[in-house]
Amino acid sequence: MPLTSDALTRAEARRIALHAQGFADPRPSGRVDRRHLRRVLRRVGVVQIDSVNVLTRSHELPFLARLGPYPREVLASWLWGSGEVFEYWAHEASLLPVEAHPLLRWRMAEDHAWGGPSQVAADRPELVDALLDAVRERGPVTLAELEHLGDDIRRPPPRPGAMWNWTPAKKAVEHLFWQGRVSALRDPTSFGRRYVLPERVLPEPVRRAPTPDPDEAHKALLLRAARSHGVGTARCLADYHRLNVPRSRRLLEALVADGALRRVEVEGWRQPAYLHPEARLPRRVRAAALLSPFDSLVWERSRVEALFEFRYRIEIYVPAAKRVHGYYVLPFLNDERLVARLDLKADRAARVLRVQAAFAEPSFDADRDLPALVDRLHELARFLGLADVAVPRRGDLAPVLQAALR
Repeated sequence: MPLTSDALTRAEARRIALHAQGFADPRPSGRVDRRHLRRVLRRVGVVQIDSVNVLTRSHELPFLARLGPYPREVLASWLWGSGEVFEYWAHEASLLPVEAHPLLRWRMAEDHAWGGPSQVAADRPELVDALLDAVRERGPVTLAELEHLGDDIRRPPPRPGAMWNWTPAKKAVEHLFWQGRVSALRDPTSFGRRYVLPERVLPEPVRRAPTPDPDEAHKALLLRAARSHGVGTARCLADYHRLNVPRSRRLLEALVADGALRRVEVEGWRQPAYLHPEARLPRRVRAAALLSPFDSLVWERSRVEALFEFRYRIEIYVPAAKRVHGYYVLPFLNDERLVARLDLKADRAARVLRVQAAFAEPSFDADRDLPALVDRLHELARFLGLADVAVPRRGDLAPVLQAALR
């Protein structure tokens, strides 16, 4: 439905957002192929990568949520073998369509967001040059192979995920990656990066495309975020590609003046919102999906609370004793509401999807929501090659979910 009003109810904004994120699209009726994967990436614009593998690699889940089960090997070969997708820092480490590359070159020209890589590049330019030569001569090459070039291999291995314990070689190659001087493919098994020159990932027309003025690139990124959100505040839209919010506010007003976006008010939102011209308001949204903690629908926490009245925090880095809901908690979307959250783990040895805990939101209705939740849990188990779903023992939703799963 076209949008003409400059005032939206919360329910309308929610349906606009779900449509923009692809949840109003019907699932494919046959085998999922690259066309469907391409459609999802075009919708969301950015897919976040994360190393946590307690359930599965997080980038697989947004495609499952929107398409249903698909061949996982088809996704892997498309992401890292088609020349249509590249990895870079957008909303954290992310996968993007290659045509977005020129829009992020202003970031490549800046110092790394963390000081370590830039400092190593300044202190040890010979190491940076040696690593670039090694990628040029031997790529695809792993970090472990690159570290043999210097004295870093004799160091104790760093604690995983600890930026301040990265070796100089790791910091130097991250500097090259940030600058866009090297790109990366991913090993399907280990998911580790294999560094290559950009021409192994980016088609020649993309590499030759002119670099836009930084303000114009920011505007284009804000428009992409608005298309993927449908409607959002300056904070929502800036967060999508981790842009500066004050600068984004200025540029959004310029986009409104140019007629590229429309300023609207949303019920209950204190800040003005911006509506994309392609935004549509469906009469209703019928979708049931378990969402990755890193799904673009739930990135910006204040937006999630404003749209869905769902307060969501990732507790991966919270000490176990202080976690409220669990380690790897997936919100459950049913139709137009986030009605539950579940802490999930893939027990690959036992071939069981373990529901560590299950919690219901006030809007949860067992008659309406429970069948869809059980169906999606079994679907997720099959997708991951697991044979069963273990009943939860913790959380207010556990008793009713136990009975349904049994």
